[in-house]
Parts: sequence; structure tokens; C-alpha cells
Amino acid sequence: MESYVSGLELSRRLFVEIVGPALADDHPNLDYSAALLGRGSEVLGYDDAQSADHDRQPRVLIFLRDGEPVDPVAATVRRAVPERFDGFPTDHRVQPLRGYVHGQLGVDQDHQPTVRDWLSLSEQRLLMFTAGEVFHDGAGLQPVRDRYAYYPRDVWLYLLSTAWWRVHPEANLVGRTGQVGDELGSALIGADLVRGLMQLCFLIERRYAPYPKWFGTAFARLPGAATLQPLLRSVLAAEHWREREEALIAAYREVAARQNALALTEPVPTELVQLWDRPFRVLWGDFPAALQAEIRDPEVLDLVRRWPAGGLDRVRDVLPGRPDLDGLTGGVKAPGPTG
Repeated sequence: MESYVSGLELSRRLFVEIVGPALADDHPNLDYSAALLGRGSEVLGYDDAQSADHDRQPRVLIFLRDGEPVDPVAATVRRAVPERFDGFPTDHRVQPLRGYVHGQLGVDQDHQPTVRDWLSLSEQRLLMFTAGEVFHDGAGLQPVRDRYAYYPRDVWLYLLSTAWWRVHPEANLVGRTGQVGDELGSALIGADLVRGLMQLCFLIERRYAPYPKWFGTAFARLPGAATLQPLLRSVLAAEHWREREEALIAAYREVAARQNALALTEPVPTELVQLWDRPFRVLWGDFPAALQAEIRDPEVLDLVRRWPAGGLDRVRDVLPGRPDLDGLTGGVKAPGPTG
């Protein structure tokens, strides 16, 4: 049985063997970029033999500089690229780079992203634009990708702080729902907390998280995942809320150690607490306050004061300058560690 050839490798070969030579012959002075970006498992590097049964296409995106006519270049690519390559239907597109960047991210390619820009973009959009591979770069695609490679420091600190803040208030509900006999509800809350801790790990490692189909696969490739996976699986496998609570404490402790290892702040101690003196044990470290104390950007600090909820993937109602959304928080202060 032949070994599987990834979609990225097929697309790279399509460019190297066919598209690149054709453009060199017909447009020898053309400054263009060629890449595999956007949607698709092959862009993220997660495709396998099963992927070949659905929408598998060796494909190349061609990007042109401002003012460069699209039609002559598109005609060359259309003539050169066969309908099938290595047994699969092909796809190719020629477009201005500026238009593509605006379509994917909603910004101008020369624009320095603001805090609002960063928090208005989903991680999946950012990942789709920065993953994949650039095969040739005469039009300046890679510098734009580099600009969006990851969040700037203060935005990163903010997202880390909000991710920690979201985990803690929910943890005691695992026990509260279980206490009244709602083990299914307790399990659902536990599962949501598992996802929250996994999201924290992506942030700690400065990696964009993919959409749910590949979220677990990408998590398994993070440093330290082999240690965390059994702890998180124990949360999901627990049949009683007390077991679930203990597993969550262990998982939280491990993620907290990874956060402290970054040395972004002084080491944050953790302690077992019982919210409102109820009989539910929750491990707590005041990471939100420690991380927010390191933020210097005034626009990010304003978000912390308004409502420390996170980016677009977590909330859609906190960005300033949106008259249709401003005021929805009603001036309510974010709850602290015992809220």
C-alpha cells in the first residue's frame, strides 16, 4: 500500500512542477506570492488517508501586488494547471494580495493591528492565515503573516487573565450540581472546564487553537500534553462529582505550574478554597490579578476595567466603539475569585 502524501505536499508539488515554471515562462518579471492558506485540514497539517474522500484538492493561491493585472496571470495558470494532479482535482486562484488580506482579516495589509483588531479576530481566522506554507514570496505575503503570527504581549496577558478568570467561578458548580443529584449537569460543567484548561494551554504555549474538529489533535501536540491528557480524561470519565472535583483540582494544579513557569509574573501561589464556605473544593490562584498588573497598554487596561471577558471567540459584547453593543455589561464589575 502506497504511503499517504499530504495535501500540503501535493500543493507544493503542483506549484514547483507546474505553476511556478509556467509563470516564469510567461511573466518572468512578475512579483507574486504563492501559498497554501485558508480552510482545510491540509493547511493545518492534520489531513490523512481519510481526508482523501472529501474535497481533497492540490491547490495554489497566487497573490499579486497592487495594480498588477489579474487576467493575464490567471490565464497562464488556467492553461498550465491540469484538471487533475496525482489523481485529484486541482484548484487555483489568482487575486490581489490586498483584497485577500482584507477578505480574511478585515484589515488593510499595511495596517498595524490595534487592540480592537486583535480581539475582533477569531483564533481560527488567525490560524487559517498564518498556517500552511508560502511557496514563493515576491508580493510580500510573509511579512503580513508575520505581523499576525501571534498576539502582542499585552493582548496575550489580557487573554491569559480572562481565561483564568473564566475557569475559577465555574469550578464549584461541578459540586453544586452533583450535590442535588444532577450528575449529567455536573459532567457538562466539568467538560466545559476541561475545554477552558485546554484553551489556557494553547495560550500558555502561544499557539492559536483550531476549531473543534482539530482542537484535541492540536492540543495533543502541545508541550506537556502527555502529562495533562490523563488528568483531563479523568475529569471526563468521572461518574461522581467528588471524583470529578478531585480530577479538576489535579488538572488545574498542573496548568497553574505551567503558567508560573513562564515567569510573566512573580510565582502565583495556589490554595484550596471553598466558595461561600460551601462543601465544594476548588483550587485557586489569583492569576488574573497578577497578569493584569503587568499590562501597560492603556487600551487593554480599559478593557480590563470594562469587563475582562476575552476575545471574539469568548465574547462579542465588550469591544469599545460598537454603539450596538456598548452598555450591555451595565457597568457591572467582573466578579473576583469568590464571585
